[in-house]
Amino acid sequence: MTLENPTSGVTGSTRYVVGVDVGTGSARAGIFDLTGRMVGAAKRDITLYQASGSIVEQSSGEIWNAVCHAVKDALSQAAVSPDQVAGIGFDATCSLVVLGEGGQPLPVGPSEQAERDIIVWMDHRAVAQAERINATGHEVLKFVGGKISPEMETPKLLWLLENRPSVFAAAWQFFDLTDFLTWRATGDLSRSTCTVTCKWTYLAHERRWDESYFRSVGLGVLADEAFARIGQSVVDPGTPLGSGLTANAAAELGLRAGTPVATGVIDAHAGGIGTVGADGEPEANLGYVFGTSSCTMTTTRSPVFVPGVWGPYFSAMVPDAWLNEGGQSVAGAAIEQLLSMHPATPDARHRAAQAGQSLPVMLAALAEQASDSLSGAVLLAKGLHVVPEFLGNRAPLADPHARAVIAGLGMESDLDSLVALYIAGICSIGYGLRQIIEAQTTAGAPIARVVISGGAGRLDLVRQLLADATGKPVLATLAEEPVLLGAAMLGSVAGGQFDDVRSAMTGMSHISKTYESDSGDIAALHEARFRAFKQLQSVAREIR
Repeated sequence: MTLENPTSGVTGSTRYVVGVDVGTGSARAGIFDLTGRMVGAAKRDITLYQASGSIVEQSSGEIWNAVCHAVKDALSQAAVSPDQVAGIGFDATCSLVVLGEGGQPLPVGPSEQAERDIIVWMDHRAVAQAERINATGHEVLKFVGGKISPEMETPKLLWLLENRPSVFAAAWQFFDLTDFLTWRATGDLSRSTCTVTCKWTYLAHERRWDESYFRSVGLGVLADEAFARIGQSVVDPGTPLGSGLTANAAAELGLRAGTPVATGVIDAHAGGIGTVGADGEPEANLGYVFGTSSCTMTTTRSPVFVPGVWGPYFSAMVPDAWLNEGGQSVAGAAIEQLLSMHPATPDARHRAAQAGQSLPVMLAALAEQASDSLSGAVLLAKGLHVVPEFLGNRAPLADPHARAVIAGLGMESDLDSLVALYIAGICSIGYGLRQIIEAQTTAGAPIARVVISGGAGRLDLVRQLLADATGKPVLATLAEEPVLLGAAMLGSVAGGQFDDVRSAMTGMSHISKTYESDSGDIAALHEARFRAFKQLQSVAREIR
C-alpha cells in the first residue's frame, strides 16, 4: 500500500474520481481530483498461475477481492469519503474470463481448478487456432493488421471449444477482464467498444459482430446464440453503466451504492487516454505504454490499415477516432529475462536489494555514472546487440514464433558487462518501437511525438534512450500513474464531471518533461544499431 501524493487540499466539498487498474501482477486503485492530481493510491498483488504448453491463468475472484481492498486502502490513505466520489472507472489486461451460471468460475485449463477461470492475455496456448483462423483470410482480419494474434480472444475461445468442450458449453458468459469488473460492479452485461473491438473482432464502425467470421473459423455456436455470451450491448468507454454500483459491490469497495461506474478499457488504452491528449493533440502523439509488455496507440481521424499492426479500431480509445495498436509481447519482461541470463545478476540483485532498489534502477544509475550524458550511455553497449522477442513479435511482423537474439557476447562476467547488456536491451526495445513507427508512417499514420507511460519507462535514462533510438521526442506526463489516471478520467465522464472523454483528457493530463532525441554521432550510432537489429531479425527468421 503506497501513498503517491500528499493529501493536503482534500476537503469535504471537493469531488474525486477513482481509477482501478488490473495489470498482470497486481490490482491498483488511485484517487484523483478533477485536475488530475492523485491524492492516494494502493496496490494488492494477484497470483499468476503458469503451466507447460504456454498456459498462463488467473482467478477472477481473487482479482475482484484485490480490487476491493485496493480501493478501500486508497480511500483511507487519501482521507476521501465515499460521498465525495463522483465516479469510478476500470481498466484491465485483455484476458478472457469464463463464468458459469450465477457467475460461478469455470476451470479453463488442465488443472481442473475452477478458481483458475481466466486465460491471461500472454497465454499462447491458442497459437495453432490463431494460425487456422488466419488461413481463412476472412475480411475481418484486415482490422487486426491482417493476422489475428493468439493473445486475442477468438483463438482462445476456439481453443476452449476444441479442448475443453464441456467448459465451453457450461459457460454463461465470456468476458474480457475489464467487462467482468464492470459487470461485477453494476450487474450490467454491456461490453466496451474498446475490449470487443480490439480483441474480439467486433466491428465498432458498423456496430455489429460479423456472423460470417464466427461461422468460418468454427465458432458458429456464438452466432447461433446471437452473441448473447460475448456481448449484445456494446457501448463506448466512459458511458455510465446500469444504476451505478450495486449495494453489494459498493459495500465491498467501500463506496456509496449508486456511484456512477464507467464503461472501461484495456489497461494499455487507459494509459493512452491518460497521456496522448495532454497537449491537446492526440492525433500527433503515439501513446507508448512500457510495462511487462509494451503497447503503442496511434489515433487518426480516418482509418489507416497498417500491415502487422492491429486495427484500425473505431472509438476504441478516443471517441469517434480510429486507433492503430501495436507493441511488443514482452518489454519490461524482456529486460528481466535478459538480465536473468547474466552470471553477475545474483550478486547484483543482492546489492540492489540492500540499497532498496530494483535491479534495473541500480543498473541505470551505474550507466549514468559511467557516461558523460544520458544519451552517451549507448556507448556502453559497444558490440552487444539484442532482438528482445522472447515471446514473438506482436508488431509489425505479427510473428508469434519469433524468438530473441543476442549477438556480441564475450566471456565477461562482471558488473560492467551486466550494465552493458542492460543498455543494449533498452536500446533494442527502442528499435522495436521505431520499427512500428516506421511501418505506420509508410502506411499513412505518421506521428510527431511519443508520450510514455508504464512502470518500466519511468527512468530518465530509459526515456532518453528511447528518444534516441526512435529519433522522436519522448514526452512524460505530470501524472506518475497515467494508466490509473486514464481509468479515473472515464469515471469522471460517467459521473458527469466532464462532457466527454476528450475534454477529460485535456483537463486532467499535463506534460511535465520532454526528452529530445540526440543528433550527430549518437544519432548515427543508433542508425547503425537499428540496421543491425533488423539484420539479426531477418537472419533469425531465415534460420527458423
